[in-house]
Amino acid sequence: MSNDGGKSEATQAASPLDRRVSRPYTHPDALRGCDYEVRACSLLEAQDLVREYHYAKGGSNTACYTHGLYRLADGELIGIVWWLPPTRVACESVDKEQWKKVLSLTRMVMRPGAPKNSCSFLLSRSVKAIKKEGRFVALVTYADESQGHTGGVYAASGWTYVGRTGPYPRWEDETGRQVACKATKNRTKAEMIALGHKQTGRFYKHKYILRLSKQRAANAKLTSGALDAPETEK
Repeated sequence: MSNDGGKSEATQAASPLDRRVSRPYTHPDALRGCDYEVRACSLLEAQDLVREYHYAKGGSNTACYTHGLYRLADGELIGIVWWLPPTRVACESVDKEQWKKVLSLTRMVMRPGAPKNSCSFLLSRSVKAIKKEGRFVALVTYADESQGHTGGVYAASGWTYVGRTGPYPRWEDETGRQVACKATKNRTKAEMIALGHKQTGRFYKHKYILRLSKQRAANAKLTSGALDAPETEK
């Protein structure tokens, strides 16, 4: 598995992952699939949207996939999903045997006022494209409890809830951008402080996984079994 941010030719293709004939947009609160398409977007586009609208205010400088939800009427990018390999520990918690084939949804964000079901529409088509390439056997993601997130979109999209994890320390730089202790190397608390970062607390997250292979789903060895998802955020 490459961790250099390179994308396959299939992912880089300009053609949309899911596109239908455009029809007049009539209701701002409900997404009509015929008015939108999901296709690969650039890492720069994803970073810009995250900086503007995601609570973390930033992310990695690399990606395996970045997919965007585009409005057909004017080509505006409405939201993105950003996929990266997680840490080895996180990978092995999902699949011990094929941990190098586990991928993490690290960011998902929509512009304010995006139509209802925009997240599930984008997520499902992104997952479909990843599954089609066959490079990965499982996906993992986390819903941040400190933001009031419970992962309702993942539960509704068929992901398996495996429990609450953490608490994890949260660090921010002087601009309020979230920074990770585990980047190119693991940094100690003293090193983070020396870099001018500030710890803002310790928070729990809700963990979800999605098997892309029926065989792997049947044979998977999880550290915890499937649980009832927490109550969906209002």
